[in-house]
Amino acid sequence: MDTVLFDINDALKHYMSDPATVSTPEADSNLVDCENEPESLTNSLINTVLNPIVDAVADNPDAITRSSTFDSLQFLLKCVPVFLNPSYPTEPDSKLFLLSRSSAILPTHALGKILDLIVSGLSAEADVIHNDLDSDEQDLIAHHKQLLEVFGFLLQWTIAAVETKAAEKSTSAPAARGRGKSAKSKASASKDGNWDSSAQLKTALDIMCKVLKLKLSKIFLTTSERDTFIGLFTRPVYMVLESEQRVKATAIRMHAFKVLCIAVKHHGHGYAAQISIVQNLTYFEHLAEPMAEFLHILSEQYDYQQLTDEILREISNKEFNSNDTRGPKSVSTFIVKLSELQPKLVMKQMTLLAKQMDSESYALRCALIEVCGNLLVDLSKQEERGDNHKSQLNAFFDVLEERFLDINPYCRCRTIQVWVKICSLEVKYPKRRQRVAELAARSLEDKSSNVRRNSIKLLGSLLTTHPFNVMHGSQLNLKEWNGRLDKVDEELNALKPPPETPGLVDSTKVGNALLDDATIIESESPQRPPSNEAMLAAVEKAREEAATSEAISKLSLTRRYYVEALKFIEVLHGATTTICQLLGSKNKSEIIEAMDFFEIGDAYNIEQNKIGIRKMLRLIWTKGNSDEGKGVQNHLIECYKRLFFEAPDTYNGNDAANYIARNMISLTFGATPAELTSLEQLLATMMKFNHISELVVSKLWQVYGVQKREISKSQRRGSIIVLGMLATAKPEIVVGEMETMLRIGLGSLGRSDLQLAKYTCIALRRINPTGRQAKEANIQVSKLTNNHAVLQKLAAIIEIESDNKEWYGVAEQAISAIYTLSNHPDILCSETLRRKTQYVFQKRTVQTPEPEQPLEDALDVDSPVEAPAAKPTLSESKLKGSVALSQLLFIVGHIAIKQIVHLELCELDFKRRKAESDKKIPAAEATADKAAKEAADDLDMIGGTTEDDFTEAMAHIRERELLYGENSLLANFGPLVSEICSNNTTYKDRNLQAAATLCLAKLMCVSSEYCEQNLPLLITILERSKDPITRSNVVIALGDMAVCFNHLIDENTDFLYRRLNDKDASVKRTCLMTLTFLILAGQVKVKGQLGEMAKCLEDDDKRIADLSRMFFTELSTKDNAVYNHFVDMFSLLTAEKDLEEDALKRIIKFLTGFIEKDKHAKQLADKMAARLARCESEKQWNEVAYALSLLQHKNEDITKLVTGGFRVVVSSA
Repeated sequence: MDTVLFDINDALKHYMSDPATVSTPEADSNLVDCENEPESLTNSLINTVLNPIVDAVADNPDAITRSSTFDSLQFLLKCVPVFLNPSYPTEPDSKLFLLSRSSAILPTHALGKILDLIVSGLSAEADVIHNDLDSDEQDLIAHHKQLLEVFGFLLQWTIAAVETKAAEKSTSAPAARGRGKSAKSKASASKDGNWDSSAQLKTALDIMCKVLKLKLSKIFLTTSERDTFIGLFTRPVYMVLESEQRVKATAIRMHAFKVLCIAVKHHGHGYAAQISIVQNLTYFEHLAEPMAEFLHILSEQYDYQQLTDEILREISNKEFNSNDTRGPKSVSTFIVKLSELQPKLVMKQMTLLAKQMDSESYALRCALIEVCGNLLVDLSKQEERGDNHKSQLNAFFDVLEERFLDINPYCRCRTIQVWVKICSLEVKYPKRRQRVAELAARSLEDKSSNVRRNSIKLLGSLLTTHPFNVMHGSQLNLKEWNGRLDKVDEELNALKPPPETPGLVDSTKVGNALLDDATIIESESPQRPPSNEAMLAAVEKAREEAATSEAISKLSLTRRYYVEALKFIEVLHGATTTICQLLGSKNKSEIIEAMDFFEIGDAYNIEQNKIGIRKMLRLIWTKGNSDEGKGVQNHLIECYKRLFFEAPDTYNGNDAANYIARNMISLTFGATPAELTSLEQLLATMMKFNHISELVVSKLWQVYGVQKREISKSQRRGSIIVLGMLATAKPEIVVGEMETMLRIGLGSLGRSDLQLAKYTCIALRRINPTGRQAKEANIQVSKLTNNHAVLQKLAAIIEIESDNKEWYGVAEQAISAIYTLSNHPDILCSETLRRKTQYVFQKRTVQTPEPEQPLEDALDVDSPVEAPAAKPTLSESKLKGSVALSQLLFIVGHIAIKQIVHLELCELDFKRRKAESDKKIPAAEATADKAAKEAADDLDMIGGTTEDDFTEAMAHIRERELLYGENSLLANFGPLVSEICSNNTTYKDRNLQAAATLCLAKLMCVSSEYCEQNLPLLITILERSKDPITRSNVVIALGDMAVCFNHLIDENTDFLYRRLNDKDASVKRTCLMTLTFLILAGQVKVKGQLGEMAKCLEDDDKRIADLSRMFFTELSTKDNAVYNHFVDMFSLLTAEKDLEEDALKRIIKFLTGFIEKDKHAKQLADKMAARLARCESEKQWNEVAYALSLLQHKNEDITKLVTGGFRVVVSSA
């Protein structure tokens, strides 16, 4: 039979350019006939051709060199594409090969058979070669060389075909998963798609290793021949690695690495491997980590580091295009992985790699930062430390510290993440930790939220792994550490000798004359040996001095330790202040990280963290529409549970309940009203989810109700505050303990501690829902009769005699509780008011007999209106009377407000009952007789009109009856309050004036007529009162009136806006909050006064500036409001003389940030440009020009006008 004349170079040339051009003249004639009839290439035909070839090669590997066998195999392989999406220069003439360009014509079972045939033949040939290599017969070696080349060439082609087929299958797999597969497609899938070539591929890679282990240098004598042959094996291996699925399979990946390792180590494949690896890193992202793994195996198992060195050198000199994202990303992953696996090899090339620290690619810089971290970790774990160990460590530390200021936030984040990893090392590096803590604290102010979040995490890691736990445990309380430092300083000062101690004077300070005399005496006297006592004394003295110096050195070291610990604690304290601010971040993950930090800090007893834990409370109001919002709320609850609601595991049930109850009470100590409101929401939420047990509630009642032993007022108060909060979610808590509350809070203890009484009243109010809950349709309300003990006690507590200012809080809550609980609160409050009025004026009669007689007549209970007619003189007794009168007016005002609310609730209740009766009417109609039916219809007609009548009646009562009705008790006080307020020189008492103004304001909210009568008086008080509390109250009152009687207040809003310039910050803040509510709720129309609000953006008080910022941010979401009022605001701001130029620019820049639409920017620019010609000074011109520079107008005429400058405009004008 003819033997094939095979030239490997020629074969590869044709194969690489286009496999279809490989000539197969000796192929089986049956196959040749299929060239133009692809459908005739059937399985049976293929098997007819393949089976004899399989048998022949199995019998003798030499059979592969027969022309017919070789060409038939090549012909069949041409029926399978070897490249995905190829582009060939020419099209083949054969129809069969043209079809095979796009998809495999050859069935997979045939391809598998060919692969088996070639692999088994190559294996047999390898065995033969192994036996024949010892002989020096040149002909035999030449024959083996040809056989290896033939098998190698066919194996390369077959594996390429197999991989292309596998790639085809993986890309088409998702499409095949569609619904409703046909039976035919299922059948073809089972026949063709289930072929898994992994096992055969693994065997092929094994046989490659077997061949590469032969002494190939005896067969391939020249380097080029050897490289060509090695390429036949390595090329398909690289192709296998290009498939992500193949690389994921550990067995195939390891076999592929083994082939490459042997080729590199023993057959000079190093340079080719270097080129391939660098290319792979550029084009195949999934190969970044596997290539690092390959180099690790090559270095460790094959002791070949040169390739790693060369690749790292090439990467260090590589310059990446700024548009290229894939290359740097892949190289970055590779370097990082390599530094983890082979830190020593990367360390050798680090000086070269460091050049990439200046790379434009942030991904590369990130990678090198992480590499520095990995090398640092490796250096810290080394036991044998060389001379340059310390310098290497310092170099890496310096780089990592520098990178805190990298221009890219991703690099800054990576730096921080690397430091977090370094924190967990056993070696602590205290000096570096201190510097890093300072840098992390600085990074809390970074503009990137990701950097800030990671900085918080780093500070938490530095805290949990701090090195100051050797002597005194891990707690970092600043006060305790300062105490320790002071104690050490005292001990050191005690040990150090005073400067002029006898016997320790420096000999250099002794006079020369004295030394001369001593010398003379010594020279004349004979030498005497020292006595034993003297020697013992000297030894003892030396010992003492040595012990002292040792103690001093030990204390000095201890002092240094304390100083370093205090430095670290101070950094944490400074950072905590910033982290508190970050609790208000828009980024939810940042907030969660901040909460975690405060939780960690609490475990280490850092005092500042207590502030953070308090401030966390407000996060309970985070909007829970999104998962993120709910996540913050849930995380807050979890944090508080761990901090306050989880007792140590060693505690039994009773001790745990005591522990939790104490913690809950402690949360109320020193809390602001805002914090208490947030705490209430938190505890109510926790109660809803049953996070607080009944046992804890009973412990809180025990603390509140204890009488046998003394407990602090704050503890008792705290317990009722918490119980009141829990009752908002579960009113039964309070209902069951009403008797205790009457005995304690409204009994003698409450009278001696008015705050306790106030919080008891609040808790009692929780029996029924209040506020918005009270207006819900499905809510069940249980009311008490006026003779009920609770209501009687509440009325009594209002009437107690007390000069304490806490009385006002008690009275407010007691009246509110009466209106919440009583079924007829107006009757009960009228009785209380009568008694209080009687008491106030009777008391004055008794105290001031003769001169005050007219006043007693004038201020009679029935007609207190005429009181101001008298001209009383102020005396000590009257000053006390003024307190009583202030209290009376406070009660009047609060009852008036509560009566309005009561009327609204009555109206709601009526409408609710009406709606319920309407629902029941159809059921009644079905069973009633005809007469009853007619009566029901009549009632229905009446009911239809009654609802409107009822609303009108309520409005009439409010408008005409409460303050002007003949039988109304409040009607007696309206003129009295007006008189006291208008005669502030007669009634000079400051508290009386404040109470009267507050009462006047509340009465004005009842009736529009009374409001209109007294509005000028109230505005006068607002303008002239020297008391900031009074001014604040009036501002709030005007806000309420704007809601109630908009038509009256709308004309007088200027008086409100003026308070934005009030000298007192609290008034200014109150005014800003009130206006914010009114404007955003649409209660007042803005008429150009927004400029006053804008001025607040630059207020010295940060809270006012923040509130103003929030206002404009919210306003910008409402119908282009900022755009509509921008010109007016600009006019007002530029006319303001007290506003500095820089402050003005900051305000304008902030406001223009809300003008986002191009159309608005252009229109506004035109309006502003028209002002340029009217500018009278350069200052005005510059202000307008600055505003124009911030607007994206894109108008060339305006740009020319601005570029021309002020003088040009003036000359043209």
